[in-house]
Amino acid sequence: MVEDDLDLCDSIAFQLEKEGLCADTCHDGDDALHFIFQHAYDLIILDRMIPGKNGLQVLKTLREAEIQVPVILVTALGELRDKIDGLDSGADDYIVKPFAFEELMARIRSISRRPLNWKGAAALTAGDISFDLHQRKLYKGSLSCSLSKREAALMEAFIRNPNQILPRNVLLSKVWGPDAEVEEGNLDNYVLFLRRRLKAVKSRLNVKTVRGTGYSLEVDDSYV
Repeated sequence: MVEDDLDLCDSIAFQLEKEGLCADTCHDGDDALHFIFQHAYDLIILDRMIPGKNGLQVLKTLREAEIQVPVILVTALGELRDKIDGLDSGADDYIVKPFAFEELMARIRSISRRPLNWKGAAALTAGDISFDLHQRKLYKGSLSCSLSKREAALMEAFIRNPNQILPRNVLLSKVWGPDAEVEEGNLDNYVLFLRRRLKAVKSRLNVKTVRGTGYSLEVDDSYV
């Protein structure tokens, strides 16, 4: 959640956590981009008028980087033109201040009911591949391969956040759950499996190791 009104930010974060949602918070656009590029979030609540990069600039930066995490834009600007600008910049929803927390939760639930790629298409895409979440199948042109449940969860995390360095703890939480007791070596094994799947469909994408941090899904320039 990105909100420069500290009291409002703390209040909403507290209520979100009471609803069972874990929320990171920050108060300006530059910090927001730092947070977003270092984590794989399920949803962003983004104030429009914030210090540094404003909400629309943050939103455009995310979409240009092909980060498709859903964004609810929050603002005191409620004119039709303002809403159109927000939605055209890449917001998935738009809520005008002041608002009741119950309305925010209803909008969060509404977004969570949308197709898993938040855009209504049958598959997620990144680079030269597409990934069918329902069938757990990876495609490039006429080539395809099936993924196991955990391989699919890991691929989803990467394909939603291409060219981002995803920390090991984030990936472990996405694939095995936040409270699971799992050895980090299991993550390395599943990354190896994904590399094989990508090679099987002759993709130019590869999961690259970032020493001491985690992994990133990037174009493999060495591929011929």
